[in-house]
Amino acid sequence: MHKGDLGAAASIISKAQHLIALTGAGISKESNVPTFRGEDGLWRKYNVMDLATPSAFARNPQLVWEWYSWRQDLIAKCSPNPAHHTLVKWERKGVLKSLISQNVDGLHRRAGSSNVHEVHGNLWAVKCTSCTHLGRLSSPAQGIPECPSCGAKLRPDVVWFGESLDNAVMQQVYAELERADVIIVVGTSALVHPAASFPLVVKQRDGRLVEVNIEETPLTPSVDVHLKGKAGELLPKLDALLKSDTVS
Repeated sequence: MHKGDLGAAASIISKAQHLIALTGAGISKESNVPTFRGEDGLWRKYNVMDLATPSAFARNPQLVWEWYSWRQDLIAKCSPNPAHHTLVKWERKGVLKSLISQNVDGLHRRAGSSNVHEVHGNLWAVKCTSCTHLGRLSSPAQGIPECPSCGAKLRPDVVWFGESLDNAVMQQVYAELERADVIIVVGTSALVHPAASFPLVVKQRDGRLVEVNIEETPLTPSVDVHLKGKAGELLPKLDALLKSDTVS
């Protein structure tokens, strides 16, 4: 494993046939999005069972929506950072084939990424609790949103505790993992499953792993290159090292 070797990471990426990315809370934290874990994590301040479970919504949808509206308001004031923009640049150049994100804030899409697989959903997406309606909010929710199709309550289209990940999204994710020969893992703790195992699927197929994180993670011993530091600083530096005929 190479530690801190931007040149080695650039070499791996420049030779990739099917590069994908996996992002976690770290990339969003650099845009001042509150995280859930860690010393200042939201779950140290709020009870998950009161706010992010199907039973919590059934019991008190007003409280749940107040919590999500508050988070939407916070995120609406945040902006994508240079790491988000670098990933967009790579996608538009054809270097990055797809992006898998554990984040629900929607910053990748706001930055301009289009081939994004959000395994935990999106904070701005909604779904009906009664029919099949799916929608998206353009601003923080006011009260309890109602379905325009049937009038039933809408809920955030995110994966709550006790729920399974969306099967269609996961099929797309595993299809990408099977195609990938290189995966760059940015700002993920490698603690939350199944996302923590995604890079190992690529590794088991003799793929290469590049990790960008402010600290080492359980994944670090398995990677080819570990770049320690902020993604918003390291990804632009990495981009600058790539051959001009690959990414400029």
